[in-house]
Amino acid sequence: MNKKIRQIFALLIILQSIYILAQTREPVVDGKFYPGNARELRETCQKYLKMAGEKKSNSRPLGIIVPHAGYVYSGRIAAVSFNEIEGYNYDAIIVIAPSHTHSFSFASIYEGQYYKTPLGRIRVKQELAKKIANNSNNIRLSKEGHETGAHGEHAIEVELPFIQLIAPEASIVPIVMGTLDYNVIRELGNRLAKLNQGGQYLIVASSDLSHYHSYSEAEKIDERLAKALKKFDANYFYKGIANKNYEACGAAPITTMLLATKQSGANDIQILEQANSGDVRGASKSRVVGYLSAVVTGKSKNDHNKEDNKMSEEQNLLNNSEKKILLELAENTVKAVVKDKSKPEPDSIPEILKQERGAFVTLEKNGNLRGCIGYVMPIKPLWEAVREMAVSAAMKDPRFSPVKEKELDDITVEISVLTVPEKIEDIEEIEVGKHGLIIQRGFQKGLLLPQVATDHGWDRKTFLQQTCRKAGLPNNAWQDESCEIKIFSAQVFSREDLEG
Repeated sequence: MNKKIRQIFALLIILQSIYILAQTREPVVDGKFYPGNARELRETCQKYLKMAGEKKSNSRPLGIIVPHAGYVYSGRIAAVSFNEIEGYNYDAIIVIAPSHTHSFSFASIYEGQYYKTPLGRIRVKQELAKKIANNSNNIRLSKEGHETGAHGEHAIEVELPFIQLIAPEASIVPIVMGTLDYNVIRELGNRLAKLNQGGQYLIVASSDLSHYHSYSEAEKIDERLAKALKKFDANYFYKGIANKNYEACGAAPITTMLLATKQSGANDIQILEQANSGDVRGASKSRVVGYLSAVVTGKSKNDHNKEDNKMSEEQNLLNNSEKKILLELAENTVKAVVKDKSKPEPDSIPEILKQERGAFVTLEKNGNLRGCIGYVMPIKPLWEAVREMAVSAAMKDPRFSPVKEKELDDITVEISVLTVPEKIEDIEEIEVGKHGLIIQRGFQKGLLLPQVATDHGWDRKTFLQQTCRKAGLPNNAWQDESCEIKIFSAQVFSREDLEG
């Protein structure tokens, strides 16, 4: 009997494997558009995300535009958009792409259960897919445009590794649009808007821009498209495409996203980065492809009067009781994740810890740095930011291996609660010991917390030089007019400070 039961279980496992395989869209451009090796792919995406630097928007994204070329050409640009969604939770991420292989008359939502990349399978949120496609001839559950052989559609697949790293728990709704028919665009946009009034879903529009013009001509064409996007008007954008004022292979996905997000309450679009394939070292400038990253949000906090929103440092300093709550939360979180247990949930949270604040969590082992990661901008309630950064400092700092359980007794935790960084024009504004520094030139950015200068006994000039080095810039780069210098203050505390 036992032998028969084992045979039945083995058969069930085989049947389940066959079923999952049949319901999985396998990768077709791994090793071509992006690395086919999981470790190399992860490291490549992490590199691009790190290059993206600080978020450009303080508001929760409802939509983003990302390119879909080979990573060597557009991976860096795509990462800039994906970086904007880091730290936000979405019930699902809806990825809309054009069909490059053939045309068809509808929007095709993948009817299977999974898409797969070298990083593993990512689940399709089938219940949402069914709601979007419900009783529509223009929107259908199908494999059309998704599974098209060895040279199949790439425009969804190349976006997924970034999603798997930024939002590993998220499910997706993959949609390939086989037509530029505005009736299809309008119906899909309206349905997405109706289902997303709470902003629980992110819409990703996958698109490259102009194709195969000279470098200078491509810049002109793509700039016209960027100006059209800034109007945040789907009809206006679509007419520009129809009149050939500019180009985008993902014109249908972009128009759909604009329609849906505007009806869902978004009112701001920000162009984050523009480039083309000719910007890659050694690439031809005679026939280039354009790329753009953009984010759609509600009204940006930066659009409000800065004085009205500026936090009073004195009013928002934490007292010892509030510091202790944060410190215990960080310490208990580190212990929990290292031991593979659930993150702690605080019983009660003071109102001041519910304010959105930037924060860093620093781990030291026997006086040496063991991990340090944080949010510069205030994008999460302080207690949530501290708990999340405690996890990252212990397990995800790329400079160190994850903390092991046997190390816990030697680990100490330090928390830095930040004010919002402010750009300065005069370095005399920098107060060593009070201010941290951010120095950025292009995609290179370095940040040092205030205590770093104090611990090393640096003067202002040395602090500037060391921050430049952190950014990978020459020591004197801070004197370059193209360099942006920002300062921030931090309330820094550890167990020793509270008990000393």
